[in-house]
Amino acid sequence: MKMKRTQWGWNACLIGTVLGLVTGIRCAGAAPQSFKVGVVPQYEVSELHEIWGALLTRLGQKLGADFQLVGSPSIPAFEQALASGTYDFAYLNPYDMVVAHRAAGYEPLLRDISNNLHGILVVAKDSPIKSVTELNGKPVAFPAPNALGASLLMRAELQDRFGVAVEPRYVKTHDSVYLNVVLGEVVAGGGVLRTLDRQSAPIRDALRILHTTNAVPSHPIAVHPRVAREWREKVVEALMAMAEGGEDRKLLKAVPMQEPGPVTYADYQALEAMGLNRFYVSPK
Repeated sequence: MKMKRTQWGWNACLIGTVLGLVTGIRCAGAAPQSFKVGVVPQYEVSELHEIWGALLTRLGQKLGADFQLVGSPSIPAFEQALASGTYDFAYLNPYDMVVAHRAAGYEPLLRDISNNLHGILVVAKDSPIKSVTELNGKPVAFPAPNALGASLLMRAELQDRFGVAVEPRYVKTHDSVYLNVVLGEVVAGGGVLRTLDRQSAPIRDALRILHTTNAVPSHPIAVHPRVAREWREKVVEALMAMAEGGEDRKLLKAVPMQEPGPVTYADYQALEAMGLNRFYVSPK
């Protein structure tokens, strides 16, 4: 009887040890927390992946998580993914923030508080056009219908302030807008200053700014409601810490996000009353 009890004890000990080892192996090999990140495709795909791939890799290292960049072939495709709640985190234009808040409950977390967003209208440097009123009925390039500074704000101001209605040509990216203007395919094009500044010198120097819109808050990083508050706070704290200096700061400046600071939806709510829905095209 004593031997049976001893044998049972050894068996129990062995089983416990094996279970402990299995559990330990599972824990050690457990996948890190994973998040899908969407970024409005303002630039060409290769440039966007270079900028955001490096930033998200570093953010993941700091937080012990996997931030996966989910690419979009176009701004409308990005907006459709937003509306369906595909992304856990997203970098998006301010009016898309309004739409995504209504459609899927996204909330803004932080933005570059050192800069606001202005739309710009460019023409060829040697163009005879001196006033936006000369653009009435003329073909003008825009990256996409819902690009805020480059399209929505610009078209609203052209119509409301100057009584100008243009013939829109949508060419997918800001880079394509500037190229179309330089090549003479259109008489003008909508963009934003930071994308103009990123152009090569031959393109940038061949353009001049004809009009600049009023300012609105800059692009936020937003979060889907399914993401736990703990992770929201971790991401905000990590990005703000990265802005304090060194190589991490360079990664943020490339976005560009010079001085990330926390925001709420109240910072973007004024956009609801600007009548931009006249020009907004719902993703299909």
